[in-house]
Amino acid sequence: MDDFRIETQPEPPIGEPQSNSKKLRQTLLDIIETILLSLVLYFGINAVSARIKVESISMQPTLKAGYYVIVDRLAYKIGKPHRGDIIIFRYPPDPQREPYIKRVIGLPGDTVKISNGKVYVNGEQLIEPYIAAAPDYDGVWKVPSDSLFVLGDNRNRSSDSHSWGMVPLNNVIGKALVVYWPPEAWKVLETNVAVAAGQ
Repeated sequence: MDDFRIETQPEPPIGEPQSNSKKLRQTLLDIIETILLSLVLYFGINAVSARIKVESISMQPTLKAGYYVIVDRLAYKIGKPHRGDIIIFRYPPDPQREPYIKRVIGLPGDTVKISNGKVYVNGEQLIEPYIAAAPDYDGVWKVPSDSLFVLGDNRNRSSDSHSWGMVPLNNVIGKALVVYWPPEAWKVLETNVAVAAGQ
């Protein structure tokens, strides 16, 4: 009968450091896991939110050019717009342009009237402490059932619904939540300030 010798790798004593190759392999695995987790978080966060830079003066004094804002993309997928919300949307006359940011004034079915520097919704004057100055234009608009009427807070320096019409709900990207940059401008954006008197 032949004798066979089986070569075996001796087990390292307990407490002995791992070999360099095992350490390298573990380090690479940790790096890959970290990268994958970062990618999942990045795409997950981008799916529900966006970060935009305000480029114009149309929302002053609430939002100044150069401010960075966090946008909730899910706000109107699970809820409805409210009067006073600040929204980001694709510009209706040319949706390929940079998105616009304005305040919701008229909801679907509302009648908006601007007269003598005052804004009325369904006959009720709006209380608007956030505007730069009273609007110097007049008009009456009926908001369709699938759209919003929006205005900039800097009423007389804003391209908005008073000049080019309604924002279809399908054009809305999301609701602005927070100014996060610059740090001294940090604030939560209120959504309940444009409520019609008596409502």
